[in-house]
Amino acid sequence: MDTKKYIQDFVKLALHEDVGDGDHTSLSCIPETQMGKAQLLVKQDGILAGLEIAKMVYQEFDPSMKIKTFKEDGAPIKVGDIIFEIEGKETAILQTERLVLNFLQRMSGIATQTNEYVQLLDGLATKILDTRKTTPGMRLFEKMAVKLGGGENHRMGLYDMIMIKDNHIDFAGGISQAISRTKEYLKAKNKNLRIEVEARSFSEIKEIMGVGGIDRIMIDNFSVEDTKKAIELIGGKYETESSGGITKNTLRAYAECGVDYISVGALTHQIKSLDLSLKAI
Repeated sequence: MDTKKYIQDFVKLALHEDVGDGDHTSLSCIPETQMGKAQLLVKQDGILAGLEIAKMVYQEFDPSMKIKTFKEDGAPIKVGDIIFEIEGKETAILQTERLVLNFLQRMSGIATQTNEYVQLLDGLATKILDTRKTTPGMRLFEKMAVKLGGGENHRMGLYDMIMIKDNHIDFAGGISQAISRTKEYLKAKNKNLRIEVEARSFSEIKEIMGVGGIDRIMIDNFSVEDTKKAIELIGGKYETESSGGITKNTLRAYAECGVDYISVGALTHQIKSLDLSLKAI
């Protein structure tokens, strides 16, 4: 995927959605040529994400707009900080305000929450992963925010990794059949994709290891005690990932079992946008 083109096309669509045939409120009460400035103010501590996207919004809407930044994506921000100053036509500043804030507030909220999970694992080797539980159309931006918060991206979609889950296994008739058919498919299609298989029990872990030829085992909905046993059973032969019902309260306990990754859907589908405000100066 051409990431830059995807973002540019998305920004164009989002601007059209919001502006339509014109911001008639701004156009009716402010001279179109009147120039002005505004600042983006931080009203809640967190991690900044989406600044580079905001720059693209301004560039797309009116290349004559000038932005002066004081922070960068991934940086910690505190109440009272000024992230940037934007200068240009006041009507342009107003017409882009909501879209810029939507990107920055949501992405910063995701980055901030991700960083909270990451900090809970301080000193441990376990990595935090996101999932495909994202807002339709916004996945690229939300996964960018996860990275800026210190997390890792699992897979972008169905196309860049093989992930054999419970329904795949049941529809295929079992673990052995699912893995065998996957290998045949990849060979026939001349594709080199990593393979992860979900295990719901110790017997399934043993069956997966018996078939072999995969990269990672997902230990799904295991208790902390059983996760520790599963890690001992796998014995470092494959990467491991814990998933299912893991909260901030239990996160470190799962990581201390020795899993390589913990995937958390809440990073992108249970978030609160960070409080930021654009004010005229």
